[in-house]
Amino acid sequence: MSTITLITGSTLGGAEYVADHVAELLTAQGHQTNIINQPQLEQLNQDSIWLIICSTHGAGDYPDNFIAFANALNDQKPALEALKFAVIGLGDSNYDTFCAAGKNIEALLVQLGATPIAQRLDIDVSMTPVPEEPAEIWLEEWQNCFNG
Repeated sequence: MSTITLITGSTLGGAEYVADHVAELLTAQGHQTNIINQPQLEQLNQDSIWLIICSTHGAGDYPDNFIAFANALNDQKPALEALKFAVIGLGDSNYDTFCAAGKNIEALLVQLGATPIAQRLDIDVSMTPVPEEPAEIWLEEWQNCFNG
């Protein structure tokens, strides 16, 4: 099975709750998981699959705990051709910047050569009181992509 690093970008904890739930499901499937709530680029292993779970803050911005990570990717522009990843975005569809943080980090990783292994999931927290539920359904649909 695979090693999966769940990287969260969270302001109010929603992305962290989703990461905890998804990590439990992945662990039950036999994967090794690691949740990182304060991501630092130099500490992340590119041999692991990255599952980024990121909420959108303000006017389409990254949450405070995620800004340094995104800035490091953008500034250092590491070669990520060996990296496989997936993104779950959380946002509110009442705003025109719905899930912008998830969309932006996905685009940045692709620009740096990383390969998405699943279609991005955008969770509308205004319509979904328990965001763990659509994340679980998404994982069931894409679970084979996490097998390495």
